[in-house]
Amino acid sequence: MANSEGHGRGGSSLSGLTEEEAQEFHKAFISSFLLFTFVALIAHILVWQWRPWLPGPEGYSAIVEGVKVAASKLLTTLT
Repeated sequence: MANSEGHGRGGSSLSGLTEEEAQEFHKAFISSFLLFTFVALIAHILVWQWRPWLPGPEGYSAIVEGVKVAASKLLTTLT
């Protein structure tokens, strides 16, 4: 049964973890978060090198022109 403070394991934390367990969980959480952030950063850099998502000196009109060329080639291939 719960203690007088309403916590299931007798601790004084809302999570029910002891201080040692909370520190261990925090350490694992921070390590996992940093690893995820590092992988996401590397992925964004690689995608940026492959295909930048901001327009070049010609602006978005160059992107639209490229899409038109690709679409016309696709349509001629399909017909």
